[in-house]
Amino acid sequence: MRKIVLYSLLLAAMMGHAIAVLAAAEYKIVTASERGTYIKIGRDLAQFVAPPADIALEVLSSAGSVDNVRRLRYEPGVKFALVQSDVYQSFLDMASGGNSEAGALIRPLRVIMPLYNEEIYFIVRADSERNYVHEIRNAKINAGELGSGTALTSATLYRLMFGEAIPDASASYLSNEEALVKLVTDKTIDVVAVVAGQPAKLLVDMKPEARQRIKLLKFDANHPSSKSVLRTYFQASVRASNYPNLLTADLPGLAVKAFLVTYDFQVKNTEAYLRRFARSLCQNFPTLLDKGHPKWREVDLALPDLGRGWNYYAATTAELRSCIGGEAKGRVQTGSPPAKACSQQERLLGLCK
Repeated sequence: MRKIVLYSLLLAAMMGHAIAVLAAAEYKIVTASERGTYIKIGRDLAQFVAPPADIALEVLSSAGSVDNVRRLRYEPGVKFALVQSDVYQSFLDMASGGNSEAGALIRPLRVIMPLYNEEIYFIVRADSERNYVHEIRNAKINAGELGSGTALTSATLYRLMFGEAIPDASASYLSNEEALVKLVTDKTIDVVAVVAGQPAKLLVDMKPEARQRIKLLKFDANHPSSKSVLRTYFQASVRASNYPNLLTADLPGLAVKAFLVTYDFQVKNTEAYLRRFARSLCQNFPTLLDKGHPKWREVDLALPDLGRGWNYYAATTAELRSCIGGEAKGRVQTGSPPAKACSQQERLLGLCK
């Protein structure tokens, strides 16, 4: 009888171990708004990459990149985040400038891989006299929601172009949808800034009558204000093929790089799952290209050198480089040197006391 009991206990322990081994890890990824590109990318990862890695990945909406940095750092279960390069760099700049809170937030984070360029849109009324980005000075600008990367991008671009912060009296921080309504109805907003990889759902899903009342501003790379902008941001083309009901020709614009980011996890079990995730990402990349958001076609699995202060996550880097057959050459442009004036930046990063 005693042997039977011992055998039963041993069998139960073995079965419990097997179940534990087979059970999927329950992780989360923070993205952005429901109508943005980030959440589509997150859902692609949850559908095509996470399951083969034995990960049940919950896709969470968020206020955007700034919010994502904080949630990745402190929210239980969040193992992945999508973050704009200028937001990541701004946190690093603040940390280098002695801001301890910024350092606590950003220094333990690690890059899994660069993703794609996110286009930056400046939307005005169709009858606006403004046609170029450098003409937004002194306009009433909706910079994006507080906690979003868009708000940080808007403030950074304005400062780079005009050498000053967006005047508080001219700035609003509404959602894209709210801002667009105000843009075309009560006209209390002149410019709506949006950051989203094309085709942006916000613009694609816009009703025809609404599209007729807006236009996009062009970026003039030859304008004197553009030189400093292009040290941090990239020239891009907003393609008419993505917005056939809004554009008749490709429009010169700007973009910022998106990154897939994690934390510097040292727990072996977590490392193992993230290693599996990276292996699955590489192995299932053709599926992402075929069935995922069109932006996956701009992603290169090669891992170029990062800027100063940026670091890859060692476990995923080893898997990705092994999968693609060696290290890649090149460098990703990640951001600007530390900013001297940072009051508005600190506020948008949530670092003001």
